[in-house]
Amino acid sequence: MDASIFSQLVSQISVGKHLPDAIYLHKDAFSALPTALSQFIPAVAKAVNLADDEWNLVKLFKKEFRLSLLHYPEFCSDSYPALKQSLNIDLIRLSHKLTRYQESDNPPILHRKETMILPEHKHYQEFVILTQEGENAGLYENSRLIGFKRSWENLIARHGYELVDGRLFRCSAIQPIEDAGIDRHKTAIVRHELSAPMKTLVKHGYLEGQYSVFDYGCGRGDDLRELEAHGLDVLGWDPNFQPDNDKVHSDIINIGFVLNVIEDQDERLDALLGAWELSDKLLVVAVMLANESYIAQFTPYKDGVITSRNTFQKYYAQSEIKAYIERSLQEDVITVAPGIFYIFKDKLEEQRYLQSKYKRHHQWQQLTSPEPVGAKDKAKLLITQNQTLFNSFWNTCLDLGRIPANDEFTNSDQVRNLIGSHRKVFNLLQEMYNTAEFRQAEKSRKEDLLLYFAIGLFEKRKPYTQQPEPLKRDIKALFSDYKTAINLATELLFAIADSNLINQQCEKAHQLLPASLLNQGHSLIFHKDYLDELPLLLRVYVGAGLQIYGELDENIDLIKIHTTSGKLTLTAYDNFDQPVPYLVERIKIKMAEQDIDFFDYINEQRRPPLLNKHLYMLRQHPKFKQQLSFDKRLAKLMGYEYKIETQMQRTEFEILLDKHNKQIKGFLLATKH
Repeated sequence: MDASIFSQLVSQISVGKHLPDAIYLHKDAFSALPTALSQFIPAVAKAVNLADDEWNLVKLFKKEFRLSLLHYPEFCSDSYPALKQSLNIDLIRLSHKLTRYQESDNPPILHRKETMILPEHKHYQEFVILTQEGENAGLYENSRLIGFKRSWENLIARHGYELVDGRLFRCSAIQPIEDAGIDRHKTAIVRHELSAPMKTLVKHGYLEGQYSVFDYGCGRGDDLRELEAHGLDVLGWDPNFQPDNDKVHSDIINIGFVLNVIEDQDERLDALLGAWELSDKLLVVAVMLANESYIAQFTPYKDGVITSRNTFQKYYAQSEIKAYIERSLQEDVITVAPGIFYIFKDKLEEQRYLQSKYKRHHQWQQLTSPEPVGAKDKAKLLITQNQTLFNSFWNTCLDLGRIPANDEFTNSDQVRNLIGSHRKVFNLLQEMYNTAEFRQAEKSRKEDLLLYFAIGLFEKRKPYTQQPEPLKRDIKALFSDYKTAINLATELLFAIADSNLINQQCEKAHQLLPASLLNQGHSLIFHKDYLDELPLLLRVYVGAGLQIYGELDENIDLIKIHTTSGKLTLTAYDNFDQPVPYLVERIKIKMAEQDIDFFDYINEQRRPPLLNKHLYMLRQHPKFKQQLSFDKRLAKLMGYEYKIETQMQRTEFEILLDKHNKQIKGFLLATKH
């Protein structure tokens, strides 16, 4: 089984406890799984030598080729059973990691057990009653806190209940929570340079503008001011200094020196889980470290100390905090520096980071010896001495995605006189230039040709002998022969009818292309300028639709790929450069029926406004920040969410503007006079 088949099978599962990124399922419910998957999971357990009695639940990841085999020995007998051990298996890396919890005083626990079994299970109704008890007691209002044993028990007590034989009973009295009068606000120090975790982000290239950043517990905001001065998209929140700010999803969440100043362990865990929940790509955790002799000078309090400033500090050992994060998030933690850790939610980003981290960076050395010791050295010296000429040759290779023929490079005679054949020159340049750049060019050219051949299948195909000479060279270099190219193109064209595959590719495209809007399970919307940035299958999908419509002319602005219905929608606006353009025309292409519906908005008063236009712009766009700021202000004024597709009739839009006595002037919401 490969990652694609695994993903397809997991997407078919209708039973189990479904979370955004994973499905939890008990062994007893495997009969409801696709047969291939129900056989695959035990086979994986056997492959990693995990005995059948050492796991009874599986966690299947929706977006990764990964699963976890979990052991809850008291699943049936304990109302909220504790996790004994978890074996996380990465099926891409072919690696696995075992985490044991039997010695933990705060292990993960299970809730809503009825969702993990089938309705015909003998304990199903019993589990339903347990869940209903918790719902009625208000225990599920903050789901982040309920996943760990001690936190769950404390939550039960705070709500005035106690567990008796696994059932909830109202306590006769509620014990007050201890209050030591901690001055938390005094823990926020004034900085005159970036904090240590932010400096690591600079070092690893994460603060160059392509990622949004949120500082969870930003203190007095010194990091925010510095990063904003560099034009970065950065926001923050702090319970003492900026409590009214929203906590927003961002690519990178930094929770720096926050966990160690929270004296309540449940609140500390809630902060960590809350920060992780907001993170789209990367969570950065930083804490204070100290040894026992340093800690001994302070007054002990709970699991930390009271400092001389009457602040609480929980000083950690490096291994202690790393283990705490891994237990709490059940994710791999990467140590970046003492007390600083990265946890990647985006596993592709994690691989990019690790590859960069362990890659050797070579410095170009100046060639000072006039007498090379061998023929290859002499050739390389000639290349260095004729840098402009060979740069031109290399750029031609990148343009073609292959080695040029003699008549495809203007200065071929000069190159061959100095070094030899084009192949010999290319092999030498591969040792001196960035070959990844060429591999990408080769891949791009191959994809472009497959797109060309796939769309060409709609028409009568020309035989190989009638193809232009450069195209014949492309076919030979990139596919070996014409038949292989056509077979691949045919498979690609047939694949656009697979709605599950189209849906997966739309999710992938949305990750690759920030200037897009993904309506999960329904559609992907993007500006036509970014069509070439899509995965190949989606380019073929759009190309097939345009076969019915015609060329994508300059009037079209946005393209919508319908992920399940085999449709393509093109939209044109009156002036897309305006902060709120109005819809002029909508074209819906129904590929299955080979038909097109046209919707004209000739009457200006019927033209719907395009709201939240920043969703279709790259962050590097010169007007992106203006548009984002405008969209946020307009959304707040009118009471809708600025991060999602929002539809509104023009009359409703203008009524709301009038209600607030506002008018749009450029990127300003001006007061009417």
